[in-house]
Amino acid sequence: MNVQLIAHTQLSADFLSQDDEYLYDKVFHEEIAEGQAIALTAIRTCYSANKPTEIVAKEGAKYFGSKASDGGTGTDADRLFRHIFASKHTSTLEHISFTFAIEGVSRTLLAQLTRHRAGFSFSVQSQRYVRMGSDDKIGGFDYVAPGKIDDPEAEAVFIAAMQDAQRKYDELRSLGVSAEDARAVLPNAAATNLVMTANLTALLSFYSKRKPGKGAQKEITELAEALRREVVDAEPWTDQFFEEV
Repeated sequence: MNVQLIAHTQLSADFLSQDDEYLYDKVFHEEIAEGQAIALTAIRTCYSANKPTEIVAKEGAKYFGSKASDGGTGTDADRLFRHIFASKHTSTLEHISFTFAIEGVSRTLLAQLTRHRAGFSFSVQSQRYVRMGSDDKIGGFDYVAPGKIDDPEAEAVFIAAMQDAQRKYDELRSLGVSAEDARAVLPNAAATNLVMTANLTALLSFYSKRKPGKGAQKEITELAEALRREVVDAEPWTDQFFEEV
């Protein structure tokens, strides 16, 4: 499995330039994450008389420039984010999205992953258009072994089943069966690749259900952890929310 963040929500140049003396400098020096500025704008728009384009310019110094008034860590903006999260007003975090390349995962995982629909978008490698034959460009289908197939005898049975599926697929194709019909013999273990976009609220919900200790299958718990790492690397202030879900 390989998971890599391709893109995430960033501030526009016009928005950054409207308050050169505060916002641009703070973001440039990484004192404020861009996601934090977006979150503050969305949250305070619900409660402030100021316009969305004015929120950070007029209120940023107050929230980002002072210590958390609840006695917790970070700035008063962090206090506000904690309050919003605790009060479940997390629709305000839906404005922050992340796009990932996810490679080498099983179709079993894909079936589990796509049950999470709200706030997610998927573009998946097609077994109809990408031919999986041994002599095709892909060189035959890859597969992902379930984590619990870990003793030599079980592993041998599993590998034999994968090899047999490949032979049957190749035989069907040699008999003139189309790729879209021959794919019916490919197993749930067959590997696939996808691009996935999700907003922060949706990712937190996904993580709460698929993180280790929740009874999910090993492969998808590994995906949950990989997504978490990518998000937190891009927006470190979100780590506290993953810890709490």
